[in-house]
Amino acid sequence: MAERFAGKTALVTGGGTGIGRAIAERLAAEGARVVVASRNPEHLDPTVDALRQLGAEADSVALDVRDAAAVEAAFDLVEQRFGGVDLLVNNAAGNFVVPSEQLSPNGWRAVLDIVATGSFQCTSEFGRRRIAAEQPGSVLSVIATYAWTGHPGVVHSAAAKAAVLAMTRTLAVEWARYGLRLNCIAPGPTETEGAGQALWASDAARARILTSVPAARFASPAEIAASAAFLLSDEALYVTGEVLVVDGGQSLGKQVYGDDVATMVAPA
Repeated sequence: MAERFAGKTALVTGGGTGIGRAIAERLAAEGARVVVASRNPEHLDPTVDALRQLGAEADSVALDVRDAAAVEAAFDLVEQRFGGVDLLVNNAAGNFVVPSEQLSPNGWRAVLDIVATGSFQCTSEFGRRRIAAEQPGSVLSVIATYAWTGHPGVVHSAAAKAAVLAMTRTLAVEWARYGLRLNCIAPGPTETEGAGQALWASDAARARILTSVPAARFASPAEIAASAAFLLSDEALYVTGEVLVVDGGQSLGKQVYGDDVATMVAPA
């Protein structure tokens, strides 16, 4: 595999599991030094070991992205260890399905704080440091298509990810003159343990989701990571403020007319 990220350092929040870990592994395999951050320290050591087995320089930091002081300290650590963050992946998230009228203020606040506030705090810290150093860089935030379509049961997550999308597009304009690019990736249903527990906890829920995907399957984390790596790489130097949807056509498959198309896309 070509080393598109040789000499660059990546910080991946929520990097201990799922899509975040897959992105970290892809960047490591392509030559990046990688620091994974997570609120759950038990996820960090196994991921760092896996990255080092790929031949990468790797480290970890326990980080709650809601804590601005902790974010600053994490960036300090990366600077001391590797000289600074060239690539930032905002993947830390929280989500659960709940009818909106039953969502508590604490539930709303928790998801908004992790996704919206946390992504802003990491991005702001990244931007200030890269601008001061007069160095280019790239930010990728993981969102979802319901950031612009909406979706029943996830009003908190939809609002948070919509905020991240608006932040991305605003800063893409403000910071382009500094050589900073900001983009989003919107994965569809992906085979990860966390998503399975939160969003399709039963076999019936999983089957229902699968019928909504024209490609008739879930994505693998590695597929999402491959698209993420493109957006972070110099191959996408003229791409900023954009969202790459990687969902097997799910967001396109809204049927209004004709016979039920689900019978045509359901797995045999």
